[in-house]
Amino acid sequence: MKILVLGGTGMVGGDAAIRLLSLGHEVEIGARKPPAATTAMAAMPFRRVDYVNDAPDMDMLMRFDAVVFAAGNDVRHIPRDGDPDAHWARVNAQAVPAFAAVAKRAGVKTFILIGSFYPQAAPQLLGKNAYIDSRLAADEGVRALASDDFRAVVLNAPFIIGHVDGLDQPGARAYANWALGRLPQIPRFAIPGGVNVISTTTLTDAIVGALERGKNGKAYLIGDQNMPFHDYFASYLRAARDTAPLDVRDEPHPLLGDAALLAGRGATIYYEPDPSEVAELGYRRNDVDRTIDEIVAAYR
Repeated sequence: MKILVLGGTGMVGGDAAIRLLSLGHEVEIGARKPPAATTAMAAMPFRRVDYVNDAPDMDMLMRFDAVVFAAGNDVRHIPRDGDPDAHWARVNAQAVPAFAAVAKRAGVKTFILIGSFYPQAAPQLLGKNAYIDSRLAADEGVRALASDDFRAVVLNAPFIIGHVDGLDQPGARAYANWALGRLPQIPRFAIPGGVNVISTTTLTDAIVGALERGKNGKAYLIGDQNMPFHDYFASYLRAARDTAPLDVRDEPHPLLGDAALLAGRGATIYYEPDPSEVAELGYRRNDVDRTIDEIVAAYR
């Protein structure tokens, strides 16, 4: 299968691209900038794609059997100026389905969108947060294109962690350095609340399963471990061989700011993915601790 991985220079798309290539697919990377030379993605064909600011290239898309769309904007991309609500509407609600529509017209047969868990796991937040509303609109807009000749599948993922060899990830690096005692300016505490956490390895399992078996027009709420933030932060310390007790404080944390906690500090977003859907997509679980060990080891 010829597959375009959009956002393939990053953690999620990069992990997927590497796995898909290993499975014998012809994989090309699409992103605004080429992949880091230190990563395996650098050896893959690269196409400059800016799905927000440029018109989708139908001639380019005609080359592919499938698109894995791992480039959606999230809360890390809040604009410094302008209207955030308008930004989310443009980059998610409008641009993502528009790109999928051109892919369909170009003859792409399968379109996998990596979406957000919020609309399915925390529907009470819909109508209260423009970002979450925009992710639902992207999800529904892509699935509305499903037809006999265009299989549209959405994988709504929770808090994602992972490691790609050679890819420097500032967030993961900060957690690792904090756990290793290299950031003494960041206090040693965790925040209340918790969230479902998934690794890129698990997510890539689901991507492979969706390409092979995903039901047309379906949104899957995927997930792995429900983790109190105390346990999440403590896992990094454990990986750094620090087993001293960790305090919980109800105050902003430099590593996980309130802007990223859309349900509010102290809230939990826990759920169990449907066992039949886990089996259908064939993804592993209980992979979070292994991934945190890998992240800390990479920056040790």
